[in-house]
Amino acid sequence: MSTVFEQSIEIKAAASTVERCFTDLTLMQRWLNPALRCEPVGEVWSTDVGSKSKFLIQIPIIKPTLNSTVVERRPGLVVWEFDGFFKGQDRWECIPIDRGTELLNRFEFEIPNSLVSWGFQTFAQKWTQEDMQAQLRRLKLVAEGVKC
Repeated sequence: MSTVFEQSIEIKAAASTVERCFTDLTLMQRWLNPALRCEPVGEVWSTDVGSKSKFLIQIPIIKPTLNSTVVERRPGLVVWEFDGFFKGQDRWECIPIDRGTELLNRFEFEIPNSLVSWGFQTFAQKWTQEDMQAQLRRLKLVAEGVKC
């Protein structure tokens, strides 16, 4: 059974600027949770279809990792598919609106390991949802401050 966390935020910036905030690794590091690190798999970061990256949670000793592959890409949209302690997709989509851009983030996943699933539901689910909303607020600040 899949779990879906979906949230959106209005940003007073062009869709192309907002998109840069989730496709440019340097800008991403400015709004990602400091406990989360993103790295390319290989030498170059890319959000082209087929590009691989990994997201590491900075928990001492175990450092859980999500391996991801870009499975859908067009202007204003990136969908990462991931495999690890979670299996699913993370969708980031820019929707132009009169006042700028609505950014939609949809995180859909399953946790195949029942013990990990129980632990997540018991200890981390609420924190994860709150952190995802906080990330959008931080991304908004970055996007609204980016000079094109």
